[in-house]
Amino acid sequence: MATVSEAYQDKNFYPHNLPQIIPLDFDAIQTLPESHVWPESDDFQFNDVGQLSVPTIDLEKPDVGNLIGHACETWGAFQVINHGIPLELLHEVESETRRLFSLPSRQKLKALRSPGGATGYGRARISQFFTKYMWHEGFTIMGSPEGHARLLWPHDYRRFCSDIMEDYEKKLKELARTLMQIIFDYLAISEEESKRVGSAIGSKAPIQLNSYPYCPDPDRAMGLAPHTDTSLLTILHQNSIKGLQIFKQGVGWILVNPTSGALVVNVGDLLHIISNAKFQSVVHRVVMKEAKQQRLSVAYFHSLASDFDVFPMGLCCGQSPFYRSVSVAEYLGIKANNIDNPLSFVRI
Repeated sequence: MATVSEAYQDKNFYPHNLPQIIPLDFDAIQTLPESHVWPESDDFQFNDVGQLSVPTIDLEKPDVGNLIGHACETWGAFQVINHGIPLELLHEVESETRRLFSLPSRQKLKALRSPGGATGYGRARISQFFTKYMWHEGFTIMGSPEGHARLLWPHDYRRFCSDIMEDYEKKLKELARTLMQIIFDYLAISEEESKRVGSAIGSKAPIQLNSYPYCPDPDRAMGLAPHTDTSLLTILHQNSIKGLQIFKQGVGWILVNPTSGALVVNVGDLLHIISNAKFQSVVHRVVMKEAKQQRLSVAYFHSLASDFDVFPMGLCCGQSPFYRSVSVAEYLGIKANNIDNPLSFVRI
């Protein structure tokens, strides 16, 4: 069964000239470079509807299914608590993420992502779709990070690999499976279909470490440009620095305030298709309003093997599907050419 990482390495998914992969040496920057200045004329005003916030859901509540289902329908995102991942482990993951991005630039570049590669250090993958660069550096893990970790810490790589990141990945996968079962029950998807989807979950789900360093001119910089995720669910740990926003139709950009111990969960494109557009694939971004300090986050993308065919499930009462069947690989190709509205290209 093909993997998403193999699909990413296919040059057909890079229709434009690849942008420079190497992030800025942020420690050496005193002023915001013109390459990172986002024009005010673009629709990236840093508004925030402060009185609204995404729901926070206790996974131990008896009505958790309805709460999660309603949040996916109305918000496309929620925060989850009592999720079973120890707070100590979250702190350790954040500490290791900080340790990685605190390395000198020349050291981080030893683990630079190759142009067609899926893992390692580099700019945000969505950079190719925008004329300006984002104030961001990232590190992608898929499977064991040992190879890159050895390059970064030749004598001290095991803590990053086995003791923390691999343990974290296992616990995130368990949480994602729990959330997906709750969601499939809410959508009345049959046990047979649920098992078929479950058997196609990629064995090497990407984990994305993100750093948004101190910015000398945060009002003119963008941490991460607006986009949706190509996943079933994305589970995000963010540190205490604000910046993540989601877009709610009819309302505007809403800040997702960090909550100690909580994880942010958002709906991706693949779950949007499976739910027949009942769940919203949420547009989100990172702004630099509080960039006087480094902001860190760690995202886990719960997705499907690239040769799996995705289509609306759980339809009843003569309900018509809004989307045709599409393989994950085909959808990745569509999105690589049409990031603004890829779902429209599989609409019936």
